[in-house]
Amino acid sequence: MHLPTLPYILLAVIWFALIAYAAFGGADFGAGIWNLLATGPLAREQHDLIDHALGPVWETNHVWLVFLVVGLFSCFPVPFSIIAVVLFIPLTLALLGTVLRGSAFVFRTHGLKSRPVMNTWTRIFSISSVLTPFFLGLCAAAVAGGQIHVKGEPMTDLGPLWLTPFALAIGCMALGLCATLAAIYLTVEATNEKQTELAELYRWRGLVAGAITAVLGAIGLGLSSIYAPLLWHGMLDHTLPLVIATMIIGVITAVTLYLRYYRLARIFIVGETAFLLGSWGVSQIPYLIPPDITVDAGASSSDNLLLMLIGIIIGMAIVLPSIYFLFYILKLKNSMGLLEKAPE
Repeated sequence: MHLPTLPYILLAVIWFALIAYAAFGGADFGAGIWNLLATGPLAREQHDLIDHALGPVWETNHVWLVFLVVGLFSCFPVPFSIIAVVLFIPLTLALLGTVLRGSAFVFRTHGLKSRPVMNTWTRIFSISSVLTPFFLGLCAAAVAGGQIHVKGEPMTDLGPLWLTPFALAIGCMALGLCATLAAIYLTVEATNEKQTELAELYRWRGLVAGAITAVLGAIGLGLSSIYAPLLWHGMLDHTLPLVIATMIIGVITAVTLYLRYYRLARIFIVGETAFLLGSWGVSQIPYLIPPDITVDAGASSSDNLLLMLIGIIIGMAIVLPSIYFLFYILKLKNSMGLLEKAPE
């Protein structure tokens, strides 16, 4: 049995950051999606609940995005540059959406309280929350699809690589996953605030969003055999147990949500997200950018990787307890019990 090499260890850490950003930052984007769809007699209450849920922690979740970008740039500079050039357009649109979303949320929460100004910032916040995960999903699908061929200087792609049916399906699935994450998180927030009607509303929204995400995932899985053959064969060869586990966890998530065990459902949706992204990562081994750039070939020098690993260990020893205590004080301390069933 071969021990993992330094590049694979660093890649696993970076992939952990990707999973963390998807599970926590993705829920923030999903909250923006539900903010856009907040209508009816409870619209004001929905906006207030989303503001209350995001306010203390939304900026913290970007720690994982910053770590992801810096880690990939420092540990795998050549793949980073190729992705940044070839996928310049969707990545720029995703970056623009991230900036607009954060700015709009701040101005909506702390700016002028006049109705026209608030409505404008709300629209910007909501629309950018929809566009950003969609474009990030397109980028992920373009990499996973194995269509980025390294021949000479990389050129910015104007659409064929990231506008395939497979990429569009994955982009929509990313939206569905973010919406599902947010809906389940909001059931816990609403229950903690004794807002039973809102908890019930987001319970059903989470079930519907989860079902749509599952359908889009099945479509993406089917399309991968045509548009991402390396990913398809990788899943069949050595990640089929992970794929099956992802599906099982998805079913368990739906059951616990339906039965109103909201905190359990929150744990399982995070697990489903981790297994989903983990399946993708393992399916690509040994490639970082299939089919031309392997993990070892794209890695930086051993000295640089070792220094990065030491720095990451020191940084994580500080960051992880800090994030835990932040969430504990602001989110977990007065939360419902793990096995506690919410009132009907």
